[in-house]
Amino acid sequence: MEEVQIDGTIHSVIFQNAENGYTVLRLLTEEGEAVTVVGCIPGAAPGEGLTVSGVWETHPQHGEQLRAAETERRLPETRAQMIQFLSSGVCKGIGLATAKRIVDRYGERSLEALEEGKGIPGLSDRKAKELSAAFRQTMGLRRLMEFLSQYQLPPILAVQLREQYGDAAMEAVRKNPYLLSVDSYGVPFHQTDEIAMGLGFAQDSRERLQAAVCFELSYNERNGHVFLPAPKLIEATARLLQCPPDLPEAALDDLTEARVVVRESVAGVEACYLRRLWEAESSAVLRLNALLAAVPDTSRQAARTVEEIERETGVSYAAQQRQAVELAARAGAMILTGGPGTGKTTTVRGIVALFGRMGLRTVLCAPTGRAAQRLGEVTGREAQTVHRLLGMSWNETARQVTYTKSEKEPLEAEAVIVDEASMVDLPLFSALLRALRPGTRLVLVGDADQLPSVGPGNVFSDLIRSGRVHTVFLREVFRQAERSAIIRNAHAVNLGQTPNLSNDQGDFFILPRRDPQRAADTLVELCRTRLPDKMGIPADQIQVLTPTRKGPCGTERLNRLLQQALNPPATGKREVVWGERLYRTGDRVMQTRNDYDVVWTARDGTVGMGIFNGDVGKVAEIDPSGQFLTLDFEGRSAAYALEQLHEVDLAY
Repeated sequence: MEEVQIDGTIHSVIFQNAENGYTVLRLLTEEGEAVTVVGCIPGAAPGEGLTVSGVWETHPQHGEQLRAAETERRLPETRAQMIQFLSSGVCKGIGLATAKRIVDRYGERSLEALEEGKGIPGLSDRKAKELSAAFRQTMGLRRLMEFLSQYQLPPILAVQLREQYGDAAMEAVRKNPYLLSVDSYGVPFHQTDEIAMGLGFAQDSRERLQAAVCFELSYNERNGHVFLPAPKLIEATARLLQCPPDLPEAALDDLTEARVVVRESVAGVEACYLRRLWEAESSAVLRLNALLAAVPDTSRQAARTVEEIERETGVSYAAQQRQAVELAARAGAMILTGGPGTGKTTTVRGIVALFGRMGLRTVLCAPTGRAAQRLGEVTGREAQTVHRLLGMSWNETARQVTYTKSEKEPLEAEAVIVDEASMVDLPLFSALLRALRPGTRLVLVGDADQLPSVGPGNVFSDLIRSGRVHTVFLREVFRQAERSAIIRNAHAVNLGQTPNLSNDQGDFFILPRRDPQRAADTLVELCRTRLPDKMGIPADQIQVLTPTRKGPCGTERLNRLLQQALNPPATGKREVVWGERLYRTGDRVMQTRNDYDVVWTARDGTVGMGIFNGDVGKVAEIDPSGQFLTLDFEGRSAAYALEQLHEVDLAY
């Protein structure tokens, strides 16, 4: 789509979201034409001059509108524009009458006089000073947005900076623009570097060198790493800055002295941690060791209790399953692991029953909504996400995740079972341990052969390899599971054996396609008709996996093809366009980044915050205005403005 540029004056603001700056406004062009503009334009007010660069799109209900990619804002110039601007609500407390008095008194200097705190006719000095202070805040936000827009940074970033730094936000950015590359703002280093160079920072400045070191640690954290070896960190930073390695090495020394970075020896390697990750790891180790040492041996009672459970439920545990259930009674912390079909679910039910017989208050949780829902279904008990269990929220002042439950307000539980524990990253695991009372039993359940967590750390596998935590490996594949060729071949791969690739195995088959277009067509046909008709698998229960994002068989193209095949347009089925993507009621979607500010409501009326990277849901509803969508993430309903769709992707 071709980008256009339009100049004009804001005539009216139809809608504005104060939290994310999403705005719908009417722009009166120089030719006298009224144009609808949508986009992130925080604090927009009638009377402002506006230059908008963007693309035209057609809204199903509201017709043609311009989606803003970049904006340049100008203060009102004429008397009428100033009155309209001041009385628009941009400064709370100034109505039409007060705006007219200000403009009558100061004319073209009205905005400058108001910001300087000049007297306002008809108002007391105290009231005039209050209005002046409020107006300075408005203008400070505006100038910050204009400054950031020079570097193609979104206006919403100005709102976030104002929340943290108040009136000093612009000064903070000018003093050290590299603060924009910290995790809470996430601006790529090359952009903050451009700002800093434009402000006159030297290439070997202390701020630049230290920011680059921290950026490399943060960047690798997003790739799952808790620390980096010092030589690798120095080399990567020198490559980023294109400078000699002695400069980042000196910066690393300064950061270490300031305790921003922590260095210690790990397996003969000098490891460099961001302080918060080092604290998370150290805290987790100390608290886990305390759990391991706290619980007395009750193995004799456990053996008798397991026999009673077997008699009452009609279940006969295999040797390894029995070992795991009995171990749960006497171990302060334990791990239950095994591949598909090895009986983890049956064993977990046994552990839950055992804890019930022991009179322990037991809490069940998992790292994702889907995993928690499944855990609840198989145990017949309430289960929730770890985040919800801990009362997770986003602290705007500190710009970091916080938890209600901690050592100051621990969980009311004597036993905690975590399913799909391989998906738990280090910060979340550390937060969970901080929320456990001394003596609480902890059971971690998962498959050690699955991929590690999206976040930093490989907690589950590391704990198994440590040998410090009691671990039961379920290796026997039960007869019912053995009927699945998928399960048999999965175990073969884990054992280093070649899987059986013949096509007479029921649920496992290979369809070779040499041409990528034919491969894509086959995938669509399998999902649309062949698997539902031949194997009775509903299309909404099929997940397609592909190793690439681009190309004929990449996720982007396959999502579009599968959307068209499985959720085609229909009369009364609403849809919206965001960038190059189209979202339709009924679409399967996935959250692609952690968003701690999203408010959701569960089916039982529970309200919480936070939708996380990897959470899968569907488009439940699209507002008639086309500006909001209701997404349902496994029973958690959340409203999304169009501007938030950059963090949501199709998930067929």
